[in-house]
Amino acid sequence: MISATEADWKREYSVPGSYEPGKKLLAAIRHYQLLTKNGGILSGVMKPVTVFHYRFWSAISGADIPLNSKIGGGLLIPHPNGIVIHPDAQIGPNCLIFQQVTIGTGPKPGLPVIEGHVDIGAGAKILGGIHIGAHARIGANSVVINDIPSNTTAVGIPAVVRK
Repeated sequence: MISATEADWKREYSVPGSYEPGKKLLAAIRHYQLLTKNGGILSGVMKPVTVFHYRFWSAISGADIPLNSKIGGGLLIPHPNGIVIHPDAQIGPNCLIFQQVTIGTGPKPGLPVIEGHVDIGAGAKILGGIHIGAHARIGANSVVINDIPSNTTAVGIPAVVRK
């Protein structure tokens, strides 16, 4: 089973010469975050280039994932088109997010906290100050506005836990 606590960084690596816009976008975000963390003169020179790469791959992939997002390592976004993530939402390591997913504000105050190794189906919406447990699965087109326990599957509008 894939870990919900330890990031598997190999999941984000792009094969040289391949067309993987999701992985290229994540690489630009990770590079920017590293430059911001380290600081220094070289960082000041490299940041504009990294921001250009980020904007390019954001436009190509059609995803809105902020540079300062709180995303654990090992994220997979095989079809990044239409993914929108609020900058203050927290996503744990080794998650899988398909196309047209929105993670942001909703009826409950606050923003979603998603633990590690959560699979989020295409078109799902995760909204408000909710908590999604580790190894949970969110069905395609589900609207999640309540907490989802670990090791469960949630489907529907609004999403409910199914066995």
